[in-house]
Amino acid sequence: MTRIGDQGGVPELEPEVFDDAIVAVALTAGPDHRLMYVNDAFRKLFGPRELGARSCEVFTEPNAAHYLDMLDQVYADGVARQVLTPRTTEGTAPGAPGRRHFMYSASPVVSRYGRGVLSVAVDTTAQAEAAQRAEELSEERFRGLQRYEALMSAVTQIVWLMRPDGAITELVGGFEEFTGLPWRPVIDEEWLESVHPHDRSHLVRTWQEASGGTPSRFVCTFRMRTATGAYRHVQSRAVPIVRDGRAVEWIGATADVEDQWRNRLRERLLARVATVTGAEDVAQAFAAVAAAVVPELTDACVVFALPVTGAPDEPLTATRVASSARPGLPELPPLGPRSYTVGPVARQVIESRRTELLVFPSGHPPEGVVPDVSRDWLRAARATSLTLVPVVVDSAVVAYACAAGCADGPPPGAADVALLNEVLHEVREPLRQVLELQRIRHTAYTLQRALLTSPPRVPGADLAAHYQPASKTAEIGGDWYDALLLPDGAVTLSIGDIAGHDLDAATSMSQLRSMLRVIAYDRARPQTPAESLAQLDRVAEGLDIAPLVTAVHAVLAPRPGGGWHAAWSNAGHPPPLLLPAAGPPRYLEGGAGPDLPLCVAPWLPRTTWHYDLRPGDLLLLYTDGLIEVPGTDLAEGMTHLARAAADARRRAMPLAELCAHLLAGVEERRDDAAVIGFRPLGAYTAATPARPSAPPV
Repeated sequence: MTRIGDQGGVPELEPEVFDDAIVAVALTAGPDHRLMYVNDAFRKLFGPRELGARSCEVFTEPNAAHYLDMLDQVYADGVARQVLTPRTTEGTAPGAPGRRHFMYSASPVVSRYGRGVLSVAVDTTAQAEAAQRAEELSEERFRGLQRYEALMSAVTQIVWLMRPDGAITELVGGFEEFTGLPWRPVIDEEWLESVHPHDRSHLVRTWQEASGGTPSRFVCTFRMRTATGAYRHVQSRAVPIVRDGRAVEWIGATADVEDQWRNRLRERLLARVATVTGAEDVAQAFAAVAAAVVPELTDACVVFALPVTGAPDEPLTATRVASSARPGLPELPPLGPRSYTVGPVARQVIESRRTELLVFPSGHPPEGVVPDVSRDWLRAARATSLTLVPVVVDSAVVAYACAAGCADGPPPGAADVALLNEVLHEVREPLRQVLELQRIRHTAYTLQRALLTSPPRVPGADLAAHYQPASKTAEIGGDWYDALLLPDGAVTLSIGDIAGHDLDAATSMSQLRSMLRVIAYDRARPQTPAESLAQLDRVAEGLDIAPLVTAVHAVLAPRPGGGWHAAWSNAGHPPPLLLPAAGPPRYLEGGAGPDLPLCVAPWLPRTTWHYDLRPGDLLLLYTDGLIEVPGTDLAEGMTHLARAAADARRRAMPLAELCAHLLAGVEERRDDAAVIGFRPLGAYTAATPARPSAPPV
């Protein structure tokens, strides 16, 4: 800790600031040079020395005479001196290390012990031992010593001394040059006005924590207003000088750390942006973008997505797809599918692809920049600025972000806007991947929906089907169903699942569905369901259409006496669910369970199972997405499905509503799902048990 004393402008210091210094430091006081202080580095280099004794009694080595003469000269004329010729520690006090080389200097100081001399020694052993580099390294060490000694008067930081009552003295100047304001001798509300409004409470709280109770080191990074009006990050560090358990003074330094802070912030923000790659849909990707810049770079951020295509003569619209705000601000309005007409400012940003900064009085955002729901929020948040940034992917503006400065805070500086631009520019590649994935999913979904047509009307029976993608990701898989009314009045029901969740799976599904339709419709050569699946298996394997397929294929024929005869074959698929008109629901699993899936072993035989459906019975075919519930096994899922189906039938739901109800009843579905139901109409008659064909195909 240094300050200007009353003795000829000589620096006054507290020697304890050198406790952790890597160079050896000793302090003597008075004309007889009594040794008042040495640090740990001094003891390691020269061994232990008696404090309070005269230097001539402490430094008794034969080669110490020159040092004692230097102490006299520096004390007498107040001129610092240096010894550039390396010295050795031979013959030093007991407890000192072996032979070491060092250089030293002596400077006049004033401390609490009065006038004295500060000695600084630098260990140069490494240089001396490297003879071939002695001259070069000696010069480097000397420059290091000079730099260290110049620290007291040539540091780039603002060095200050503060008393417990808040009185503060600037030891090394720079405050006025940095802030454009004169130095204030006390920390008060007026002094805090130079601190960014959003950082004041943090600064005060951090100081109170360091100074309250047992004094501890104070470290705080905050923003201060500069002479240009912009804010820069500074860091203040201070240590207490403790006497009798209380801090009598604080010695501190404040440095401009804007460049370091901004580089670290840039690394953090770009790391956050990288999480966009893991987003499962566009909304989640834009949410990651908004969250990445809040709160470090802006108080709040809303992302408006633009339509993929639009007619040139139609007004440009945008949809609020993501938003984020720092704690302490009003709750953000909910997002929704509603589109808003893009105002002239946002349109200019989109067309020019240039960022626009709007500054306005607190709580008075201009009209037409954002939707009314966002403008109302900006009023409540006491917003003072809006930064509109276009989000460009593959040369097209896919969205624009609105970053808001709130709570009466000052607008962002040029560096903040530049970093915001950089972060949103870096998001283009991961966002492009998400958009491409969405396009593929949309194509697959369109293909799948086009193929999963409404089932035909069947005389004497109810027939309904329903498909639903996964809950979270709207991911399209290979689930499919089909119902075909044959010329002889029979009906084929098919349901299956192809491994995969992409356009390939949807394409494979369309091929298999079409081929099974042809096989089933060809009644010139009637085949059992097992024969139909076996033929499909051979073709799919030969054409390498899919790696793995599960399916149930059923043929239902009306019986002359009423009811319907059901014949089906199961290729590794969940068993059909039967809800009899009377009695509990049960699964038609067959004696040995399902056959192998398709595309596994097409040469193996397959089995056809039979059951006579009575009027009022309900037969459900479904995919595994309906029984796969996170945290449970398939048996639990099947039990839940049977219970839910029985409950829905007791409530006399129409069949189409019942199918939709079963799919909607599974929360957080990880897979897509499909269900198709068949119910004979007419009076109830007794049922017969399921039986296999003989022999199996």
